[in-house]
Amino acid sequence: MANGRIIKALSGFYYVEAMGKVYQCKGRGVFRKKNITPLVGDIVTFDISGENEGYILEIQPRKNELLRPPVANIDQAIIVNSAIKPTFNTTLLDRFLVLVEAEGIKPVIFFTKLDLVKQEKDQFLAYKKDYRQIGYDVVMLSVKNMEETSVLERYFKDKITVIAGQSGVGKTTLLNAIDPSLSLKTGKISTSLGRGKHTTRHVELIPLLGGLVADTPGFSSLEFQDIPLSELADCFPEMKKRKNDCKFRGCMHVKEPKCAVKQAVEAGEIPKYRYDNYVRFYEEIKRRKPRY
Repeated sequence: MANGRIIKALSGFYYVEAMGKVYQCKGRGVFRKKNITPLVGDIVTFDISGENEGYILEIQPRKNELLRPPVANIDQAIIVNSAIKPTFNTTLLDRFLVLVEAEGIKPVIFFTKLDLVKQEKDQFLAYKKDYRQIGYDVVMLSVKNMEETSVLERYFKDKITVIAGQSGVGKTTLLNAIDPSLSLKTGKISTSLGRGKHTTRHVELIPLLGGLVADTPGFSSLEFQDIPLSELADCFPEMKKRKNDCKFRGCMHVKEPKCAVKQAVEAGEIPKYRYDNYVRFYEEIKRRKPRY
């Protein structure tokens, strides 16, 4: 028996990296009976049955997991946002941030294609300032400097990273620019939908800049199926740190009087678009049909 990490899942096989080798493994029937699916990123105990083959016996406890894309034990999520084509909007970025925060994963914000915008550049510098004040790492990239690996290495080294973002923002292009040997497929932007075509067919952990990266499909919609209404505000760090200053315990920062969050919005300490997105998500979760 040995321990290793699943680095790829494809067609019912799990590719486990251990002791400098990769073993093609099947999961034991016990996983199906317990309705457990091994995920890329899982640390597993497996039985070696051939030179490069084996059977997964046990999945070690996960520190976190995502279901879409299916990856476990992630250290950080790099959320890639395009300045142009597709057009950037804060609501989509904040959706990603909320979903990542809810899983206890550290988000890092990348803005790409900044050399392709002219008059809007000041707006992106303002966004950079806003999100950095909240406490997020924000990296500004042009098409030309994506391959400056010395700048980007500290964001990848010794970490398991998931790359997230709307289709067509340049996630795969970014990975190819950092390491051309990857030769990952990129999709053209669908002009009718303004979304990139889905080119990533499976999740795989790829060695990059001293870490492992999951190249994952972009998403056109993101729903808050598993986030309780009472926990939404905690997914906004600038609200979480002010919640004890509200007059009422359990303040939802919507209609309550003497709310520290609403006072911070009025004082310009919290960007109004962040608060508006919070209210939008609040209403969305409130309308959510219960699942049984």
